[in-house]
Formats: sequence, structure tokens, C-alpha cells
Amino acid sequence: MGQLPHYPLFIGGAWVEGSDGQVMATSNPATGADWATFACASAADVDRAVQAAASALEDPAWRDMTQTARGKLLYRLAELVERDARHLGEIETTDSGKLLAETAAQTGYVGDYYRYYAGLADKIEGSVLPIDKPDMHVFTRRAPIGVVAAIVPWNAQMFLTATKLGPALAAGCTVVLKASEAAPAPMLEFAKLIEEAGFPPGVVSVITGDAENCAVPLTRHPRVDRIAFTGGPGTARHVVRNSAENFAVTTLELGGKSPILVFDDADLEGAANGLIAGNFGASGQSCVAGSRGLVHRSILEPLAALIETKAKGIVVGDPLDALTHVGPLCTTGQIATIEDTLTRATAQGARIRFGGAPLERPGNYMAPTLVECAGPDTQTLKVEMFGPVMSLLPFDTEEEAIALANDSDFGLGSGVFTQNLARAHRVSGRLRSGICWVNTYRAISPIAPFGGFNQSGYGREAGIEAVLDYTRTQTTWINTSEAPMANPFVMR
Repeated sequence: MGQLPHYPLFIGGAWVEGSDGQVMATSNPATGADWATFACASAADVDRAVQAAASALEDPAWRDMTQTARGKLLYRLAELVERDARHLGEIETTDSGKLLAETAAQTGYVGDYYRYYAGLADKIEGSVLPIDKPDMHVFTRRAPIGVVAAIVPWNAQMFLTATKLGPALAAGCTVVLKASEAAPAPMLEFAKLIEEAGFPPGVVSVITGDAENCAVPLTRHPRVDRIAFTGGPGTARHVVRNSAENFAVTTLELGGKSPILVFDDADLEGAANGLIAGNFGASGQSCVAGSRGLVHRSILEPLAALIETKAKGIVVGDPLDALTHVGPLCTTGQIATIEDTLTRATAQGARIRFGGAPLERPGNYMAPTLVECAGPDTQTLKVEMFGPVMSLLPFDTEEEAIALANDSDFGLGSGVFTQNLARAHRVSGRLRSGICWVNTYRAISPIAPFGGFNQSGYGREAGIEAVLDYTRTQTTWINTSEAPMANPFVMR
């Protein structure tokens, strides 16, 4: 075997190795074999990246660039992402095991996110205030918040990068992007497009590495002004504690255990497809996976039977093959979590209708699985497994369905399947989730805000307001009187 491809770090506009020489290998989940290596950032490398971002923030090349010109750079980035969508998708599939059909399509679509924020770059406005004092002209402007630490996980990384990088750059911030060490290659490939688009050096750096040497120094760094984090609640708690060191404004997009409510008047075909999309789409490796299927008791059996019939046609295999529906999981740890959770669920009386075990083949493959739960405390309804496992639980009344849906520490996504428009409005408004899909699932858009309630985090990504979250309001007072300022010790 020849030498594996190698990815350096991208810091301050230059490709560099880690200062301590640490190198890690990344494996192909479809085969279990190492396919590439990458440099790991040390605390010194993190400092170098943050200092480069801080310098770029004050460099006239970026600081004095017009908002329209910044928008044009983002338009150029969108074009490059779309041009290389297939290539980036192949890298992401090889590194994470996600289906090429999904990674290539999603990468192509995130071009629209950069284009959306490109259009907003010169729409960030201040206002003139009708102040209550004479001879005062008072106005506000939106200034870039500063240096942003953007931390993304390995799943949906092109999308989750766009929701942070797009508004940050439109607002005039600079960014240190930390890719997951589990599958960093796509982000390091993406850095080449940042360079090609023409962003000034230091405006965007891309690094990766472990928590102790990379993530902790980044989130604690005194020059970081904002943290945008996507990941798990456990890691997020460390991020929040670290942000106490620099008082960085922090947004968190965390895990989920999303409910899909199927009422007795639902179209069964659409509901079955929604549950399959919400659980087996992306091989279940989605933070909005609809892994809690709450189904009216009267239709539970016919819906489960329809799902089982459809599942027989699911092709599990090579994620680079266009005919594959479900690919491998990114890490072996996910397989272990699923097996442990299923064991505990069956001990509680749950019934595994199909699947339930890893496939006997090379790679991290888990069979699509359907669990009929014995009650609301069944472990598969509680644990975010990040794999193709669907759980079904019956309900009898609308109130019960809402209570079951809200009985979770999470609150990212939710789904409702019903033909009753009044019920759709009524139920969706009472669900404690940041996103609710009605008679569909997993739809996204740069126009629509994305984020959660409860332990699914706080703050929103995408949408028009997200760009304002990367700014601070500055207020300017101008005395328009020709008279000198009054004596401050003479009260009138």
C-alpha cells in the first residue's frame, strides 16, 4: 500500500503541520481501514490561529472591505462549493461513512446558505434614534462581534459549517473552524476553497485535534469573542464552563431525541415514509432523527407492518454506491451504544420487530431496526443512539401524545402527521421543540431558523436573525449644538 493522503492544518492562510508533530489517522467506516492522516493542533497552534484571526480583524484588507465586497467573496465561495460538491461529498463519505448521494447533494445545497448570507452582507443596518434630548444626533451601527470559534461535529459538517461561517463572514467576523477529529478531511478540503475564493489570510483558519490540546484551548482563549458549537450535551457543558474564562457569547446546537406524532387520521403512506426518513435517513446519524415514533393505538399495527414491508427494500451497503440506502456508522462506539441500549430495552419488555444487530461484514454496519416499546421508560426512547433504530410507542389521546412528546430532556425537532389542519396548528404549537415538521420531515432551508429547546441547546442558526448574532450594537451620540458642552457640575 502506498503512502496515505495527508492533511496539514490551515492557519493564517498557510498550510502547516502541528507544532508538536502529532499526527492521527482517520479510517473509512465502510472498511475499517485507515485511509488518510491529518496533523493535530496543539495549544500553541490554537493560539496561532486565534491570533491570526484577531490580526485579520484589524487588517485593512478585511476591516475596511465594504460589506458588499464581503458579500461577493461569499458568492464566490458558494460557486466553488457547488463546483466541487461531488469531490467534497466523496471525501466526506470516505471519511464518515455517510451516503455519497446525501453528502454530495447536501454539499451542493449549502452553496445556497453562503449565497443567502452573501445577499445579507450589505443589509446589516443601524438606525437613527428619536432621542429625548435636544441637540443630539444618536444612531446605532452593527459591528462585527470579533473572533469566532466555530466547532462542528463529523455528521452534516458542510451544512453545520455553513450555518456558522456564512453569517459570521457576512457580519465581518473572523473565524477559527475546529473540525471533528473523528472525520476531519472534508473540512480540510473545504479550506482549499476558502483560499481559492480570496479571503484575506487569517479570516478563516481550519484546525482539528483532540479536546485537551485543541478544543479546550480554543474555547478558553481570551481573544475569542463568540463560540458557535454543535455537538453533544456533555461536551457542551465543558464549552460553557470554558467560556467563563473569556465571556464569549455562546450558542449551542446539541443532541436530540425527536418525537414524530402520528394521529389516527394520518396518511399512512406519508407517515411511514416520514418515520423511515427520520430514522433510517443518514443511517440514523442525524441530530433531528425522529427516533421516538408516537402512534395512535388504532393504527400502530398497520403502520408498523407498512414500515416493515418498506424496510425489506432498504439496501445496506457501500456508501459510495448510488443504490445504497443505509451505510456504515462513523464510529465503532455507536455500534456499542446501540447494542447496549437494545439489550436494556428488551429487558424492559420491548420487542424488536426487525433488525437489532450489527451486520456480519467489514465496517461499522448496523441493521435497520424497529423496536415496539413496552412503555415510555423504554431505553430506546431515552438514549440518543445515532444509528438506524426506530422506536414506536402507542398513545390514545391528543393530550397523551403531547405529554409523551414533551417528556424528554431534548427539544430539537418534532414531526406531526395528521390531515386535520386545526390539530396540526394546535399540536405543533404545544410541542417543546425548536423545529416542527407537519406531514414531512428533515426539510431545511437557509431561510428557516434551526435550533432547540431544553438540553438541545440555545441560540438559532440560519435565518435572517442569525447574522445579527455575530454583531454587537454600537451607539454613537453627536452633540449638534454650536455651544460648548455645559458645565457638568451645574444642574439645570
